[in-house]
Amino acid sequence: MKKYLNLFDFSQKVNYRTEILSGLTVALALVPEAIAFAFIAGLSPLTGLYAAFVMGLVTSILGGRPGMISGATGAVAVVIVSLAQQYGVEYVFATVILAGLLQMAAGLLRLGKLMRLVPQPVIFGFVNGLAIIIFMSQLSQFQTADGAWLTGSTLYIFLGLVFLTMLVIWGLPKLTKVIPASLAAILLVFGIVFFFGLDTRTIGDIASIQGTFPPFHIPDLPFTLETLEIIFPYAAIVAGVGLIESLLTLNIVDEITETRGRGNKEAVAQGTANILSGLFSGMGGCAMIGQSLINTSNGARARLSGIVAALMLLAFIMFGSSLIEKVPMAALTGLMIMVALGTFEWASLRTFRRMPKSDVLVMVLVTLVTVFLHNLALAVLVGVIISALVFAWDNAKRIRARKRVDEDGVKHYEIYGPLFFGSTTLFSEKFDVLNDPNEIVIDFAESRLVDMSAIEAVNKITERYKKVGKKVHLKHLSRDCRRLLANADDIIEVNVLEDPTYKVVVDR
Repeated sequence: MKKYLNLFDFSQKVNYRTEILSGLTVALALVPEAIAFAFIAGLSPLTGLYAAFVMGLVTSILGGRPGMISGATGAVAVVIVSLAQQYGVEYVFATVILAGLLQMAAGLLRLGKLMRLVPQPVIFGFVNGLAIIIFMSQLSQFQTADGAWLTGSTLYIFLGLVFLTMLVIWGLPKLTKVIPASLAAILLVFGIVFFFGLDTRTIGDIASIQGTFPPFHIPDLPFTLETLEIIFPYAAIVAGVGLIESLLTLNIVDEITETRGRGNKEAVAQGTANILSGLFSGMGGCAMIGQSLINTSNGARARLSGIVAALMLLAFIMFGSSLIEKVPMAALTGLMIMVALGTFEWASLRTFRRMPKSDVLVMVLVTLVTVFLHNLALAVLVGVIISALVFAWDNAKRIRARKRVDEDGVKHYEIYGPLFFGSTTLFSEKFDVLNDPNEIVIDFAESRLVDMSAIEAVNKITERYKKVGKKVHLKHLSRDCRRLLANADDIIEVNVLEDPTYKVVVDR
């Protein structure tokens, strides 16, 4: 049974060695990711690194899921790239701040519970899509700066170091867990490259990470309605993408750790982090599934690992850039490939034959949208909509009517199955108005009127009987349904017997 986390969880038992070493590993993995995402957005590397520091620190302290790592992400970078190209970085900072305000509002309004509406096939598709994106993003490391594939000894050295990293990450936990396998792999590859003088790409070959403490900076742009019209659509998408990716990552970490985080608290923390990120020259971000899985696979379960990761990243930027820039990219590439392999839900492939075809379609579609459009919000939205339509269609076919005539010549229609917008047509087809006796009873004991379409369907069928001079009794309708029938149509006198008390969904 899952345990609920305390408000801040600073009182939970902490394995300090595991948390600190895992935080160091995550910090090393954050560097190339933050730089890459900043490049995707058309911004400077420090913009991504500052975002990773602020997002990671704030969400680790205030978030609803200890052990989860936040930072600059590709999902946010893809959204803001056109804004950065067209209007500049100042508009990006303002957009991130506004997105943070929207996320805080969502958390305070307790909208995190809407994640319950995301079906499992959508989560599978989302996770599989992210795993493919993480893997494909590493292929660029096998290319030169001009896009040509590595060849000769350069390729063989890089491949050998990548495979060595993957081998250590896979095999070391089987021998010992004294040190996180991913950190051991990075240190081993770093040592081999350093002592043997191997010529291979390092972090410093991508970009310099040297900088100062993130400077406080109010966005330099006109505070006008026109500016709001420009940034609000981007802010809304950033807020939506950030919340979806963060809350889905929270659910995944929940399953791994067998504890339960707090979605609304995480939404407020993500919003706070984005506001501060925009004020401290960062590009914004959200939860990072890859780094979160690195952290949890290392055994980290507390907030300390995320705090250490953020502070170590800042230390790299301010004091250790010359050393960190010498870390081979092959080690980080191997690490991220192992993360991709661990992220992919291989079990989802084995259930293809046992899953309903509609679920398989949803899972594959969400995966494809995630991979090719890099729009996680759209992928999840498409998956939820299709799942909802399939559910509505399946339930629409379940409306049935048992028919019998009693000893007094009264015909009874015993309805079972939900009556809602999708099943109203089949409901109407159950009745033989012209050939029925002068008195009928429609019994809803095993049914339920779900929405206004159902109310209107009952109105129409009773009106049809009224026109031919026949009397209708409605049984087991709630008081709420009866009131809506009276308000909707005052043309029939309804005799209601043995009523339940449920309410119908209606926008009044």
